[in-house]
Amino acid sequence: MGNSVRTVDVLVVGGGPAGSAAAITAARAGQSVLLVDKATFPRDKCCGDGLTTLALRLGEQLGLDPTPIGGWQPVEDAVIHSPSGRAVRFPLPRGEGRYAAVVPRREYDAALLGLARKAGTEVTEGRAVTGIDVDADADATVTIDGMGRIRAATVIAADGMWSPVRRILGLSTDDDRGQWHAFRQYVSNVGPAAGDLHVWFEADLLPGYAWSFPLPDGRANVGFGILRGGPVAVGATGRIWDELMDRPAIRSVLGDHALPEDRRTAWPIPAKVDRAVLDHGPVLFVGDAAAATDALTGEGIGQALLTGILAGEAALVGGPPADVAEIYRRSVRRELVADHRMSMALQAMLARQAGARAAVRLAGATPWTRRNFARWMFEDYPRALLATPRRWSRGVMSAPGAYSAH
Repeated sequence: MGNSVRTVDVLVVGGGPAGSAAAITAARAGQSVLLVDKATFPRDKCCGDGLTTLALRLGEQLGLDPTPIGGWQPVEDAVIHSPSGRAVRFPLPRGEGRYAAVVPRREYDAALLGLARKAGTEVTEGRAVTGIDVDADADATVTIDGMGRIRAATVIAADGMWSPVRRILGLSTDDDRGQWHAFRQYVSNVGPAAGDLHVWFEADLLPGYAWSFPLPDGRANVGFGILRGGPVAVGATGRIWDELMDRPAIRSVLGDHALPEDRRTAWPIPAKVDRAVLDHGPVLFVGDAAAATDALTGEGIGQALLTGILAGEAALVGGPPADVAEIYRRSVRRELVADHRMSMALQAMLARQAGARAAVRLAGATPWTRRNFARWMFEDYPRALLATPRRWSRGVMSAPGAYSAH
């Protein structure tokens, strides 16, 4: 390879949803795109595996077809369990497309990466970024293990919460361990009640919650999330895990014959997009690297897809890196920051048992509130819709779900 430097328009680091969305967006517009990931796909990713309406619509926009994905499980109802023990069923609309689904990340991420390839992206797996030289007013030169140096007008860092690109650039903070911490295990042989999506606002987990998300063939993704720095210490989570499935409210859904599979896994969740560093010269950060997770639910796939698309669109503008970065920052601010702040306010309310009980009671008061709470919970319309008049338009609260044409 010598000292030669290869040039591309866009270099994407990371092959998860954010990276694939960015690559698809740029490649379909005619840009030369190289995507590198240190992992080899398909690979597991610790996650709740839930797809909101936002994630489903953006996936459809990118061209994702769920039909060949064996683990794809549509969700029609969510059952929310109050700290008081009350359970309320929240139905999603029928016959108007899909508003929620569950799919293992091993399958979902591989399918999106396949779309990136079809769009014209060159995908290289099993290669890590080892260096990056940034000129604030020009391109970036990235050193990739086994590939040498790549020069790109835009680098899109989709490399997770502990972004190696961020670390190499000296932008990381040693004390950042995420705003949430979540734990997951796959469970087989679950009972019929686990065919619905369940969320338990357990008193000792608030403002966190436990969940059971349905999967095909009598399986479920079961776990819980806690707010770091909240009433539950991360060190106490082992004890919670040991007895979680034996809590009466949870066992009644999973059934007496439910069997945990494989090992338990855990992961931190960053949720501070309003104060995250989104760019550095020609480098744009997306997904978990931009801390773009919903602060209320911990869901991040829709936000990953959205930031990836916004970064890909910004890269198409060209011109000085400062202009590209400004376009991206404005887009993220417009699409995500108001909703993040609303989620933070609601999180504070759910931190108290009285608040959580009141929220479930009010949301379940009438058929209208149940239906619209379900749609709002699954990000059918923005968290801060009422506080952002620019988003008001006819039909904003009655749009069909994803894949309605199917």
